[in-house]
Amino acid sequence: MNPNYLDKGDLQIFVTDGEAPQPIAGASVRITDPADGSVLEELTTDSSGQTPFVELPAPPMEWSVVESTAEQRPYAVYNVTVSAKGYQRLHIGGVELLPAGRAIQRAAMPRASAAGFNIRNIALAPHALWGEPSARPQEDAVKPLPEPGGLVVLPEPVIPEFIVVHAGRPDDASAQNYWVPFKDYIKNVACSEIYSTWRTEAIKANVLAILSFTLNRVYTEWYRGKGYNFTVTSSTAFDQSYFHGRTIFEEIGVVVDDLFTTYVTKEGISQPLFTQYCDGRRTQCSGLSQWGSQALAEQGWDAISILRKYYGAEIYLKSAEKVEGIPLSYGGEVLTLGSEGEAVRTIQTQLNRIADNFPAIPKTPADGIYGPATQAAVKEFQSVFHLPQTGSVDFAAWYEISNLFVAVSNLS
Repeated sequence: MNPNYLDKGDLQIFVTDGEAPQPIAGASVRITDPADGSVLEELTTDSSGQTPFVELPAPPMEWSVVESTAEQRPYAVYNVTVSAKGYQRLHIGGVELLPAGRAIQRAAMPRASAAGFNIRNIALAPHALWGEPSARPQEDAVKPLPEPGGLVVLPEPVIPEFIVVHAGRPDDASAQNYWVPFKDYIKNVACSEIYSTWRTEAIKANVLAILSFTLNRVYTEWYRGKGYNFTVTSSTAFDQSYFHGRTIFEEIGVVVDDLFTTYVTKEGISQPLFTQYCDGRRTQCSGLSQWGSQALAEQGWDAISILRKYYGAEIYLKSAEKVEGIPLSYGGEVLTLGSEGEAVRTIQTQLNRIADNFPAIPKTPADGIYGPATQAAVKEFQSVFHLPQTGSVDFAAWYEISNLFVAVSNLS
């Protein structure tokens, strides 16, 4: 272990049956130091497929928050090995950990093979701010819309249920396409592009830029209009950094949960602004500087002021009115102790079904009354899925519960 790692961060491993939301309880997890292979932690997953958060050494905080120290890799990397009966042994290398933060590493376990190939190795790519610098070409901030001839021109921006990510350059026909839930895609990109140690307002500004960039690709049918069968690529020479299965930082995830329907636009256009950005240290561009946004946030700037500095004083934030993939639409009311009605009954019914897969979530009568038992079930759901544990159901919680309900129902 690097002797300069004087700070600490917390790491949790979340083990599931492949990509499905089916937790694997009782899986054995080993965390090792890639420098010498020494075993740092040996853990077992609980009924939700999760280990406890374990504290591990991490680099000094200033390495990740001040641009002048960016020559030092500001995060620690660990190797994780997971074993479970009936599954291939999974080795994940390059799991990232930043100081004073909480990192969650998903371990999607492949089923054991009768052919005997029962070891799977995954090497996670370095963080975009540390690895190879991106070189996105300059594009117009406002795009021409596709001609109405076979492609659907949306009347307004819509939050899609899935993003189809092409894991390579657009013209690489051998690259895999991943169908990724929208929020998961945004979290992955944000955790690939910025550090969770940054000021909250800098994280917000960068998440909003990532959201707008993505929704512009969706709204303008950018790649489908060129004959491709995907929404966006993982190549930073064209789009945003995405690595399937990468480490997710809880602090960034909370911001995405809060902002995921919001995008940057300006008067006179119907589309989300194509918000280009770059690291601002190794590469320069006409859009947001990632390191510059952190410096401004350190000076007390808020997210919208940061965005206006880079994209113009006339930009503003707007929320998409339609979110696909929610089986019953959210009525707008925050559900909490004392709430009653069909919305409460919906949440109770969905949580009870989710509890079949995640038994740590207590079941409660679906009586339409938001009492202490329902509050306890909501809190446990929020704990398992890394949402703020308020015990109330706002839009972010409603969306997450609905998505999990659909996913586990499809397992039946």
